[in-house]
Amino acid sequence: MTGRKREKSWITLSPWIVIGAVAVLAPIFIFVAVQNIHKQRENTTRLLLEKGAALIRSFEAGTRTGMGMRWGGLQVQKLLTETAQQPDIVYLLITDLNGKILADNDPSKIGEYHGKNLDLEKIPRSKEVKWREVIDETGANVFEVFRRFSPTLRHFQKPRGEHVPNDWLRSCIIPREGKPLSRLTIFIGLDMKPIELAREEDARHTVIMALILLLIGFTGVISLFLVQGYRSARTSLSRIRAFSDNLVENMPIGLLAIDSDGNVSSFNQTAELILQLSADELLGKKADQVLPQQLRPLIDKLNPDVKIIEKEIDCPVPDGNRISLEAIATLLEEEDGTFGGYAILFRDLSEIKRLRTEIERSQRLASIGRLAAGIAHEIRNPLSSIKGFATYFKERYKDVPEDQKTAEIMIQEVERLNRVISQLLEFARPMNIQLKPTSMRILIQHSLKMIGGQAGEKNIKINPEISLEMDEALIDTDRINQVLLNLYLNAIEAMDDGGTLSVRLFGDDPGWVKIEISDTGSGIQKKDLEKIFDPYFTTKPSGTGLGLAIVHRIMEAHNGEVNIKSEQGKGTTVSIILPASEGKAGSPVTDKVDS
Repeated sequence: MTGRKREKSWITLSPWIVIGAVAVLAPIFIFVAVQNIHKQRENTTRLLLEKGAALIRSFEAGTRTGMGMRWGGLQVQKLLTETAQQPDIVYLLITDLNGKILADNDPSKIGEYHGKNLDLEKIPRSKEVKWREVIDETGANVFEVFRRFSPTLRHFQKPRGEHVPNDWLRSCIIPREGKPLSRLTIFIGLDMKPIELAREEDARHTVIMALILLLIGFTGVISLFLVQGYRSARTSLSRIRAFSDNLVENMPIGLLAIDSDGNVSSFNQTAELILQLSADELLGKKADQVLPQQLRPLIDKLNPDVKIIEKEIDCPVPDGNRISLEAIATLLEEEDGTFGGYAILFRDLSEIKRLRTEIERSQRLASIGRLAAGIAHEIRNPLSSIKGFATYFKERYKDVPEDQKTAEIMIQEVERLNRVISQLLEFARPMNIQLKPTSMRILIQHSLKMIGGQAGEKNIKINPEISLEMDEALIDTDRINQVLLNLYLNAIEAMDDGGTLSVRLFGDDPGWVKIEISDTGSGIQKKDLEKIFDPYFTTKPSGTGLGLAIVHRIMEAHNGEVNIKSEQGKGTTVSIILPASEGKAGSPVTDKVDS
């Protein structure tokens, strides 16, 4: 076997089908052929018998007419000789009861004996015509017809006053008690050679026709199997084609196929979603004109020596973004080895890269948390001493304004540092939550009341949109309230010149509750979005950089999701997704940021 696949027939025919068809049809046509040959033989025998009987009757009629004219044996001999001149008559003779030939078309045989193996005394007693097949002196087959020879009138009497010679004819046909009784037997030998030739020809024709019919029948049976096999193969092919089309169309990897002419021949749904292109607009068109140019180098590098190429590429999409793709390009060949085109498989690596970033961040946060917990405990004790000394100096030098002010600044900075350490400890220590079904509508309304004063001071309008049939979530109320307040305060700080704070509550997916918090503030720069959940990352002059990191930890503990979308100058939207009280929990937390 070579590397290429051998071309296979669309259908295979089992040898047992051929054997079975022959086993069924052959006996039928053999039986029909034998029956036909036997019938032809019977027809030939009947034809010869009727012909012999007709000749006997004709000869008797001639003899009867001659006897009316006082014929004797000599005249009958002449008539017999003349009658035997017909080409299909081999011999014509008359014998007595002992088989002695009294008249023969060959006069030299008169006096010899014929029919030794026949009951010659019984034959003249009946007018029944009998026959047999014999072999003459030359070895040829002869069909012999014989019966009683009775040419006399019904009442034969010798004419009065006339002399009638007494020869063998009249001696064998004499009246007894007023009734004639013949003691003669007439034999007619008919030549079977023409009949045998015709019979052989008929038999040959019958055999040929039987073979032709057998072949036709065999062909018909095989054709039925072939037709059935073709239908089955076509049905199977249609089923396989439908399955393969459905598989290609719904596979979770993008598939792009380009034919040998450079036209796009296949573009599945996943490819449409990834590249944000429509298959209807691509199919049948030149790939160079409708596909991203970043895919072209993959195809150009393919050749008979390099049939598969795997590479990660950044590809632009119509919405203006660039996505990272893992692409595998391969060269297509037909069964005969001719060039068939190209196939490119690709998948979006954006989610994988995001997960990798999340894992790296989680590992980094875990290390920072362990480090922060140790440092916080070591710092808190000196801070307590510093605060104590600052308080002492404040009381001791209360009459010295400058020293008292310095002591107050020291106390404030120590308290601020203590707050940072407290937040750091909260971020670092394992988070224990107490989950219970909670009405999100009531929780949101309560949390909004807590920031109503601060929003009013900045001329910020609060716009709650709470419309949810299933508003209970399985949460730790205090922790989620902390998340909401943190996100509210971030939104308020982003709107220095007033604006709108929108809070929407709705069911995004069955089993989940979604809250969206939107502001019309300054937004977040695109370069900062990836760092937004990192601890100690902040763009605020007085921020600690732990607020969103703690939000992420709380959502992680709830097995929820936190997503951020922001556009600089237009505002930010933060979405948090929590499991409903009767919904599904346990999905890993994810955080998504979009510009």
